[in-house]
Amino acid sequence: MKPEQADINTANKPVRVLVAGLGNMGRSHALAYHRNPGFEIVGLVNRTAPTLDPALHIYEIWPDFAKALAELKPDLCSICTYTESHADYAVMALEAGCDVFIEKPLAATMEDAERIVAAAKKAGRKLVIGYILRHHPSWVRLIEEARKLGGPYVFRMNLNQQSSGPTWETHKSLMRTTSPIVDCGVHYVDVMCQITDAKPVEVRGMGLRLSQEIKPDMYNYGHLQVIYEDGSVGWYEAGWGPMISETAFFVKDVMSPNGAVSIVVDPNTKSDDVDAHTKTSTIRVHRADIDKATGRLASPDEIINMTGEPGHQELCEAEQAFMLKAIREDLDLTRHMDDALNSLRICLAADESVRTGKPVYL
Repeated sequence: MKPEQADINTANKPVRVLVAGLGNMGRSHALAYHRNPGFEIVGLVNRTAPTLDPALHIYEIWPDFAKALAELKPDLCSICTYTESHADYAVMALEAGCDVFIEKPLAATMEDAERIVAAAKKAGRKLVIGYILRHHPSWVRLIEEARKLGGPYVFRMNLNQQSSGPTWETHKSLMRTTSPIVDCGVHYVDVMCQITDAKPVEVRGMGLRLSQEIKPDMYNYGHLQVIYEDGSVGWYEAGWGPMISETAFFVKDVMSPNGAVSIVVDPNTKSDDVDAHTKTSTIRVHRADIDKATGRLASPDEIINMTGEPGHQELCEAEQAFMLKAIREDLDLTRHMDDALNSLRICLAADESVRTGKPVYL
């Protein structure tokens, strides 16, 4: 075999992946690996026996991540566990020579997040964080249209979930360590930061514990406000639980001196529908230009129909296609990692502000 033939065969060899954590996101990512011929699942990790898609029944489930990592020697570890285990699992995998895909938020603390990024750089391995909206054509279009308007901006965003049954149980488990404004907020703060490109300078937060079912020092409703160096301001709101209102639970709106861009969803959508967290229906573009002759708006709003956009599973598959591309094409992920640190820093500052009652200056 000629050397160049060996290189081609190596490049096309499936990436052997170990998936840790089989909650909602872990199951979706495992199915994405199963469906992509560029990957080969070598094992799944979960402490209990989860309900899986029948296609995943062929894979062995290991109860211990460290043991599975040592014995299976994967090329890639996909870490979809609860946030408190992210840092230890990721660093363990990176030090073992694996690339890593890790669900958001990157870690529970900035110290742990920076430890993961430092380990990836030291090992020379790829680290991709699960910012699913970066792979969504509608959100890419929203950012593009907002940037066309020019700043400074007002960002108004939320994702409240009226959860009960298994979804509320999942939310309570997440809130052992992570508040709603951190867990979901990193997505939408990341969108804000992509639009303005300005540095965040001040963060404020407020929150309230609306349930006796969560620990006394946690809150299931939170609101953050962020001020940027260019004068842009934004807020993000998140609440979880059976008491949360379905009214205006999904607001994605960007305003500037030149107009506004908004995501409009079907009014019949339910807040705990996982596809509703990403699907958009339409994008409304409003321009503030005034007709000098009449003094009224010069043009009607533009409605961009987003019919046919991908659902949650398709987006997970797009994320893993990007993971494969990053590995095979040796993509420079420095900006990707820096952006993940930046959005997490803002959300953790908001959490600190909730707990201290004081603004945080970055």
